[in-house]
Amino acid sequence: MSAEVSSEAKYVGQSIPRVEDQRLLTGKGEYSDDLNLPGQAYTTFLRSEVAHGWLRRVDGAAAVAAPGVLAVLTGSDYEADGVEPLRHRGNPPDVELKNRNGQPLFQTPVYPIVTGKIRRVGEVVAVVIAETPAQAKDAAELIDVEIEALDPVITIEDAIAAGAPQLWDEVPGNVIVDAVKGDVAAVDAAFATAAHTATLESFNNRVTGVPMEPRAAIGDYDPAADRYTLNAGGQGVNRFQTELSAAFGVEPAQVHVISRDVGGGYGTRNSTYSEFVLVLWAARRAGRPVKWTADRSECFLSDYSGRNLLTRAELALDAEGTFLAMRTENLADLGSHAVTYVPLARGPSVASSVYHVPLVHLVSKGVLTNSSPTTAYRGAGRPEAIFVMERLIDQAADAMGIDRVDLRRRNLIPPEAMPYVNQTGMTYDSGEFERGMDMALAQGDWDGFASRRAESASRGLLRGIGIANYIETATGWPVERGEVEVLPEGVIELVIGTQASGQGHETAYAQAVADMFGLPFDAIRLKTGDTDFVSMGAGSHSSRSMRLAGHLFGLSADQIIDKGARIAAHVLETSVADIAYHAGQFQVVGTDRRLGLFEAASAAGLPADLAGPLAGSAHVTELIPAFPNGTHIVEVEVDPETGVTVIARYTAIDDVGRVVNPMIVDGQTHGGIAQGVGQALMENGLYDAESGQLIAGSFLDYTMPRADEVPFYDLEFNEVPAPSTKLGVKGGGEGGTTGAPATVIGAIVDALSGFGIKHMEMPATPERVWRAIQKAG
Repeated sequence: MSAEVSSEAKYVGQSIPRVEDQRLLTGKGEYSDDLNLPGQAYTTFLRSEVAHGWLRRVDGAAAVAAPGVLAVLTGSDYEADGVEPLRHRGNPPDVELKNRNGQPLFQTPVYPIVTGKIRRVGEVVAVVIAETPAQAKDAAELIDVEIEALDPVITIEDAIAAGAPQLWDEVPGNVIVDAVKGDVAAVDAAFATAAHTATLESFNNRVTGVPMEPRAAIGDYDPAADRYTLNAGGQGVNRFQTELSAAFGVEPAQVHVISRDVGGGYGTRNSTYSEFVLVLWAARRAGRPVKWTADRSECFLSDYSGRNLLTRAELALDAEGTFLAMRTENLADLGSHAVTYVPLARGPSVASSVYHVPLVHLVSKGVLTNSSPTTAYRGAGRPEAIFVMERLIDQAADAMGIDRVDLRRRNLIPPEAMPYVNQTGMTYDSGEFERGMDMALAQGDWDGFASRRAESASRGLLRGIGIANYIETATGWPVERGEVEVLPEGVIELVIGTQASGQGHETAYAQAVADMFGLPFDAIRLKTGDTDFVSMGAGSHSSRSMRLAGHLFGLSADQIIDKGARIAAHVLETSVADIAYHAGQFQVVGTDRRLGLFEAASAAGLPADLAGPLAGSAHVTELIPAFPNGTHIVEVEVDPETGVTVIARYTAIDDVGRVVNPMIVDGQTHGGIAQGVGQALMENGLYDAESGQLIAGSFLDYTMPRADEVPFYDLEFNEVPAPSTKLGVKGGGEGGTTGAPATVIGAIVDALSGFGIKHMEMPATPERVWRAIQKAG
């Protein structure tokens, strides 16, 4: 017997309102800053105002004497206490980067507090512990710091220039990884015979996640048990536990990590941040719990960033527009520390997107600069790769006089080619790419655009339309475990290592499991976010949560139904072969004799092989990839007098595999599109190129999209179940972000085509658009 979710499922596929919203919208959520512990102290961090230099002296005498101050800690104290630096995992096993010269990749250690060299503005140089937050902040201003300044390198070009200042002695030339994939000779030959070559050089601008909830943490230490407890929001507690235990030189079981409600993640909250180590260390030093809550400017300064990639790319085509070859050079600005290689590794793996490109040559270089580290921000390399391919196609279509939709159609991978292995070795297991594109063209009324363009022109506005196809590699770190237990009181309890930060896990997981067992939706209860019962997991990232939860809970449910059938056979004194399961009941076939699932969980007098909890568990340690994909179409209106761009229409057709809750998936797509639009039009994490100071350090300088700056979206699903998972889910968390930037920029370029403008860099701010018009005119 198995717990299959049939096509006639009661809950899967339904837009059930999120059950967690009642708690969250009535102020009953438990976010990190909501927690307070008896006797807690507070900490603030004095951060470097210099981007590059040697820390020569920290004098905290005046601060220690200030009212309420318990301690002032420095890097020397950190080293004396034997605490190790953080060492982040970061090279994905399925698309691992390797230096072409064979040298191992240097893993930059992350010291939570500076012990010698400063490598970016915002690094912690002192920790102040006090009775109140205000006392801690006041005391921090009394600390005297002496720094021997060095010249910073902020841009990729400056960092790799001959004679540039070096961030790390172990990284000559500031290039920490130089990897290559593909056949350079074959690609060169294809380009030599190509009828046309499209060329693009583009910088994918730095952005940051800006979760609604700023980071906060409380550290506690039990000296009797030598056990640390961290309460902090994030995207998975097990990673925090593993990396924190290594820093303190203890077993993982000696670090207890709890994440309750989390107000947004987007990949920027996947990492074990330095502040988490520091609050635990401070608690051990102070002998009492220590709390820290970041303000928004501190988040801009210390949260990890995303994107920040310079790409030079070429696409070779024959006279009919068939793609022959592609070559790219990707230079990723990794910031001061290489905390992850995921975007740089994953992007090139789908550089050819949903198109058949016979030959590729892809160079991937990671460059270190005196700026905030970049991490796996929503989409993690795929939005960058899709942006490049879609812009190349638009430029090729324009130059060759081929309709841009037709050029895409000629090169799409057909469904009969599945499974399709691209030239980087990535195997697409499913996808109806042309069907999805046709759905988008119809839904977005592509053929009716001319009349809308004319209407906009009558109002003095330039209207443009853009289209982009995309694909993702929804893999992530493979380790995950799901546990399901039937409790006699009528509850199915779920445990898993994923961590919701707004995705609606309590609802979607319950929908799937309720259908697996044929039970009421409200019989399902989810437990997450505590390493005391979450024994294994890699958290929520790479659109993996519903995909792996559905798979693992399904396997666990199979075990439960199998054991339950054997219990029922014992209790009802019949053969297991005569037992059938349906809607919470084990029934002897052809009779009215039955035993309920919850009765089976409480049955007494069972033989040893049937005793114990009625539970199942399953885990994965190998990758189970899936490939969400889709087509987005955008229409914009540009005011040529001001350069202001308004998004007039947005249509998206997404293949997320089996859709468990359409409303939740739509919500994920809405948010993803808004983030993609934000990057395309306004968001920009700028640093001053000379001083290394963060310019975009508040909402005054870092512009975010508002509700009135995006339209009502027109969304539909091109539902092609994933063959790799039990439930058929591919993942719906990142498609909006992946498709939006290329589509928006394509629409703007189309609107400005009358000026001969062929490309627009992101963000396409009013000033940038206006200047392009003036230059072209």
